[in-house]
Amino acid sequence: MRVFWMLFALALPMTTLAQSSTVVIVVRHAEKAANDPRDPTLSEAGQARAAALARALEHASLDAVYSTQYRRTRLTAEPAAKAAGLEVKVRPIDGNNAATYAADLARDLRALPAGSTALVVGHSNTVPELVQAISGLAAEPMPESEFDRYTVITLDADGKARVSTSRY
Repeated sequence: MRVFWMLFALALPMTTLAQSSTVVIVVRHAEKAANDPRDPTLSEAGQARAAALARALEHASLDAVYSTQYRRTRLTAEPAAKAAGLEVKVRPIDGNNAATYAADLARDLRALPAGSTALVVGHSNTVPELVQAISGLAAEPMPESEFDRYTVITLDADGKARVSTSRY
């Protein structure tokens, strides 16, 4: 329940900010199950975290939801996307585009219409790079054991970014 209230408090001001700014919420996928070493689903704790994220963002007026092709990112993103009446936009990452993935996604997010709100679900090794590519500001590395960090990036019309990072 604490997760819900922390994210709910965050989501309320997003509606006001979103009127003239683009808001991007970047999270790591929720806790993964041990059922497949290459492409696991979510554990029970991960399913609960994904559901809490969806509840917390239900008033954020999401316009787009992005994830990688892996089940753990899609399953984290799907409850929020479904609640917003959206499909998850799968942005595959592999050896061919790993070097440009964050910059390419950042370019597309910056091109969203003013007032848009997007959720991006990544991995421990992509979230810091995504935050930096979108905001232009350095982000702390993310250890493999960390699932509770979320970063809200507000992109003003003049291109400036404001970043808020917290835990849930």
